[in-house]
Amino acid sequence: MNPVKVGLLGLGTVGGGTLNVLTRNADEIARRAGRGIQITHAAAKAYDPSKLSGLDKVEISDDAFAVVDNPEIEIIIELIGGYSPARELVLKAIENGKHVVTANKALIAMHGNEIFAAAQKHGVMVAFEAAVAGGIPIIKAVREGLAANRIEWIAGIINGTGNFILTEMRDKGREFSDVLKEAQALGYAEADPTFDVEGIDAAHKLTILGSIAFGIPLQFEKTYTEGITKIEPQDVEYANDFGYRIKHLGVTRMTDKGIEMRVHPTMIPHRRLIANVDGVMNAVLVNGDAVGPTLYYGAGAGSEPTASAVTADVVDVVRALTTDTENRVPHLAFQPGELVDLPILPIEEVESAYYLRMQVEDKPGVVARIATILADSQISIEAIHQKEPAEGDSTVPLVMITQTVVEKRLNDALAAIEQLESVSGQIMRIRIERLDG
Repeated sequence: MNPVKVGLLGLGTVGGGTLNVLTRNADEIARRAGRGIQITHAAAKAYDPSKLSGLDKVEISDDAFAVVDNPEIEIIIELIGGYSPARELVLKAIENGKHVVTANKALIAMHGNEIFAAAQKHGVMVAFEAAVAGGIPIIKAVREGLAANRIEWIAGIINGTGNFILTEMRDKGREFSDVLKEAQALGYAEADPTFDVEGIDAAHKLTILGSIAFGIPLQFEKTYTEGITKIEPQDVEYANDFGYRIKHLGVTRMTDKGIEMRVHPTMIPHRRLIANVDGVMNAVLVNGDAVGPTLYYGAGAGSEPTASAVTADVVDVVRALTTDTENRVPHLAFQPGELVDLPILPIEEVESAYYLRMQVEDKPGVVARIATILADSQISIEAIHQKEPAEGDSTVPLVMITQTVVEKRLNDALAAIEQLESVSGQIMRIRIERLDG
């Protein structure tokens, strides 16, 4: 059979890696796919020829829409990123009857419902394995490998930049701002690191995971998002004293009241495997009712790790080119007509245990008053540490771990505690997930 002709949009880090992988492993990939796969056209504003292989067989243009409109091309790989013009290019490709492979988590999280509806209408596939956790095949695992299971919850370290920062803070006692500058110098964080450190990137990915796990429409706007910028070295130290490690976690969970979708700093018992995932690595823990907890670990970003996932999607599309539309794997794991509109719980209704740190006056009766407020709100204290004051300081850090409580009840109690004259500043809190694996 003739090779499948592919159009590549973007020759940056991931686009270049995809071209290199498809060129280097062309024979092996053809053996797996059943026919050759060849990138014949690419669109890029700028690229470095010295880092790319196979360019002699690729016609390069600066007009991405020309590539999308080329009648010879069967598959479009979108690696431009962002919302626009990626959305317009993908929808145009679908309208032209072309299959699409993308690594664009922001595009899928925000516009996936529209894109998948268009793909269903035109009988084409949209594959997006590389949109979540880079080279880790987590979407395939949840959508296909765990298809027999009722997914109970997913918890993942799905942003390498945040994980690198927290690892450095723990191992070397460094300040957040100091590690962030190093992450930018190493290329782990962008010049504007907002999406990484404020949790937006992870929230895009969690939105996708939640939809695949529970068969619900993509709802990024309902995903609670909190960053790691307020974490201080002392919090990392106190967490260790209690036997925990702080990770920036994405959690989605099915409950009797609805589905939790939340990204925030989380304390995890240090003995858990996922608590020991360090540096820029990613890991996703999935709990199914039949299989129990399963852990998926690997490179969450990078040129060739992400290209690995992109290329695997291209192979899947090629394998399915002759498959009837109704027999293909559904985009969001469940058949399009079987998605359900389950409620997404607001963060105030989520139950969790909490780490609390507050600065209090070093005098008798203060801890008792705080404990009374918590008790009146039916919040139990599991552990408490009162640190020694620094020389010449009249206040001390009071650190405690609560048992599980509904967040709204905790919010009300903390508001009352912050009104005490003996408590200074805002109370630091971090949610705790003990997990089962």
